[in-house]
Amino acid sequence: MKTANKAAYDSLEDMCASAADMVRPPDRISVSQAAEKYRWIENQGNYVGPYKNELTPYNVEVQDILTSQEFTAGVFVGPAQCAKTEPVMNWVTYSGICDPADMMIVSPTNVAARDFSKRRLQRLYRDTEELRRKLIPGRNNTNVFDTQFKNGMLLTLSHPSIAELSGKPIPRLWLTDFDRMDENIDGEGNAFDLSRKRATTFRRFGMCFAESSPGFVIENPKWIKSKPHEAPPTKGILALYNRGDMRRWFWRCIHCDTPFEPDFKLMRWPDEGDDLHKSENATMECPHCMEHITHDHKHRLNLAGRWIKNGQRWEKDGSISGVAERSEIASFWIKGPAAAFATWQTIVFNYLKALEDYEKTGSEESLKATVNTDQGDPYTPQAMMSTRLPEDLKARAENWGGSKEKPVVPDGVRYLVATVDVQAGLRPAFVVHVYGFGVGGDVWHIDMFKIRKSNRKDGDNDPEWIDPAAYPEDWQVLVPQVLQRTYPLNDDSGRYMQMKLVGCDSGGKEGVTTNAYNFWRWLRDEETLKGLGLHNRFQLLKGDATRKNLQRYVRSFPDAQRKDRKAGARGDVPVGFINSNTMKDTVFSMLGRAEPGGGKVHFPFWAEDWLYMQLTSEVRTAKGWENKTSKRNEAFDLLYYAVSLGIDERIRAEMIDWTEPPGWADVWDRNDLVVMGPDARFTGRKRPRKSLKQLAEEMT
Repeated sequence: MKTANKAAYDSLEDMCASAADMVRPPDRISVSQAAEKYRWIENQGNYVGPYKNELTPYNVEVQDILTSQEFTAGVFVGPAQCAKTEPVMNWVTYSGICDPADMMIVSPTNVAARDFSKRRLQRLYRDTEELRRKLIPGRNNTNVFDTQFKNGMLLTLSHPSIAELSGKPIPRLWLTDFDRMDENIDGEGNAFDLSRKRATTFRRFGMCFAESSPGFVIENPKWIKSKPHEAPPTKGILALYNRGDMRRWFWRCIHCDTPFEPDFKLMRWPDEGDDLHKSENATMECPHCMEHITHDHKHRLNLAGRWIKNGQRWEKDGSISGVAERSEIASFWIKGPAAAFATWQTIVFNYLKALEDYEKTGSEESLKATVNTDQGDPYTPQAMMSTRLPEDLKARAENWGGSKEKPVVPDGVRYLVATVDVQAGLRPAFVVHVYGFGVGGDVWHIDMFKIRKSNRKDGDNDPEWIDPAAYPEDWQVLVPQVLQRTYPLNDDSGRYMQMKLVGCDSGGKEGVTTNAYNFWRWLRDEETLKGLGLHNRFQLLKGDATRKNLQRYVRSFPDAQRKDRKAGARGDVPVGFINSNTMKDTVFSMLGRAEPGGGKVHFPFWAEDWLYMQLTSEVRTAKGWENKTSKRNEAFDLLYYAVSLGIDERIRAEMIDWTEPPGWADVWDRNDLVVMGPDARFTGRKRPRKSLKQLAEEMT
């Protein structure tokens, strides 16, 4: 007969020997000492051998705080490649072998917790023999999320939810990648404070520790520090750091022996040469003697480095003076240049490339990422560091012909995009702006208008006022007035340019979303429109400022089984979800460009003042973009919608090779969407194919 579970022990003697671990007194060594004594690293192709504290000397003090009865919590802020997760690996080793106590490791998501288990813990058990021997045998005792040890310790991997972080007394807790966790767990508070409550029962024997790279933006760029080691006002891990004793990692200059904090702000590189040459020759300038330090000195400087608390001074004779900040939280912050496994060349090169990307596209994503993860600093959005006035934009208006009544397509425009906002109120309307896009991402405001009247008639046979929330048929006015709208080219040729894509906000007053979804279906299914493919030229949009890790633009199909079922979603209508804060940051940068190419926004001379006022109605705060004065802001929204559509798979503006662009983005003489006459339509004509002889002549 087959048994359900095989016996974990072969004899009574084995069972007694195993039980001895539960009553054995703790091994009186520190976490860092236990790591060097027991832990083995098996990274083939990189390093194989015993764990060495000398590789990351700044981690020693961090690790030894974990068992200190002077503190009940700890915080470690650091960049990537500084091995800031190694202390928890060593804490597990110490707890499993030397001093047992239940532990919980909390990752940002359930998927991240599983990955941490597979990539980190399972390999720790595999490589560290003494720790592996402490595991209770049997598949049921070691799985992805739970590990039981012979000494009675239980190690749990979890993710932040109120169910996981409540009702469980646990003396040792570690939160990894804290700034990628939700700020408010089910309305009960942040994961750090909730986790600390789990260890309250154990008083001075409890410890809750959080680590992360900075992930939130600075809330006040004009802030002035009140304490030498204070972090800027921001949320997340740096806010926790400010609640502690605020330790910074210091070096002593190899030239003048004066202590200083290694920071990216002290990095220097040549002005000449390409980015690789500049980064290869990057050095650090001592803020005291102004002499330069090379990357070759970093390990030596780290070995002699020291954590200095707020209020302390590291004197030239090596002594520590001053009155240290006191707190029950030991907090540490190390910057990117001191990270053991990050080279200065990589840090500088990533920054230069991110800066180049920002200057070309206006996108701050790469810049924010390198500041956070390479430099170990919080990021300040460019929009928060400057104030823009309406008159600044108006001063750049251009005369490319046409007028408000008869707008034209100026030279340089390769394709047209229109965006639509549903305006609520006593007099609802469709607000429409039309943009031309050209080489390098430049944008031209071609037209702006409102659609106020519907096709419905009143008793006098006059058009009824439009109401997109109440009347599904009112959406049909968008077909002739937007989707099929054409604009004359500014070359007196009699040619017109058609729309490439139309985007429309799908949110707003109750009823708008349902009618927007049904309008897209009508475009797809209406017999009189079959063959025109207008549903493929019409994209519903939804800005999202709440999901921090949302991509810039994601096209997906909302399903009725989810919370948007009231909108009539049933998984058949595509919606473009936009990270509104990220894309508004991009548009703000574009509005600041004075030179053409790379995303300059061009304004027509006939544009009225309201356009410029709406484009400057919102301000950037740490929470995101806010309209604090409740001024009209449709122009700003419609512009960021239009720029976001450039990411859509039907355009992919950043991927266009302008030496061989697609037919719809070619010069006017070869552009597929340029037609003769205002009512002409794209007929699917193909470009003339070139003969081999013609190709050969062009290549010579």
